[in-house]
Amino acid sequence: MIRVLIVDDDPLVRSALALMIGGQADIDVIGEAPDGSEAIGLARRRSPDVVLMDIRMPVLNGLDATRQLQTWEHPPRVIVLTTFDADDYVLEALSAGADGFLLKDTPPAEIVAAIRKVSAGEPMLSPSVTATLIRQVRNGAPDDRQARALTRIARLTDREREVAIEVGRGLSNADIAGTLHLSVPTVKAHVSRLFDKLDVTNRVQIAICVHDADLV
Repeated sequence: MIRVLIVDDDPLVRSALALMIGGQADIDVIGEAPDGSEAIGLARRRSPDVVLMDIRMPVLNGLDATRQLQTWEHPPRVIVLTTFDADDYVLEALSAGADGFLLKDTPPAEIVAAIRKVSAGEPMLSPSVTATLIRQVRNGAPDDRQARALTRIARLTDREREVAIEVGRGLSNADIAGTLHLSVPTVKAHVSRLFDKLDVTNRVQIAICVHDADLV
């Protein structure tokens, strides 16, 4: 079972999400929280696998809550819930360690699929929305950030660089394997090495580094 914690200050949103995903045979909603502070406490007690995290909440917002979770030795996966256009913090949340994001109007089947993907270790990156988000990062990136990104990219082998670029385009491991004519386990091994060499914790941060370096 995939243990999910729902965090949103709107009780109707929490109820709708719980109803939507709680009926799945492999997903168990283990709790709901109205703000980040209560979510941290619930996560400590209930050990969720995945947290659906709203951004704008009282007491402790989703951005700060996500950062706190990432300091744990074994943090849960975090999927940011956002209205996209209204949330200026979503990029910071992804950079802070969130494993993906969903728009609040995402169809139910896609939300369920995202939870399963993230739980399995493959963050949910919608190519179209990710491209828009990353473009915002790149357009706002000062020259020194681009220089730092290029320095980090320089640590990679040619093949690791190719894999990093495909991650930056939002491709899944299976899609990267097909594009680069590699096996899926080989791609997973390359991605694991990218985490170490680029000093990141998830695929979104790889994508941000690649876009900061202006490689995509």
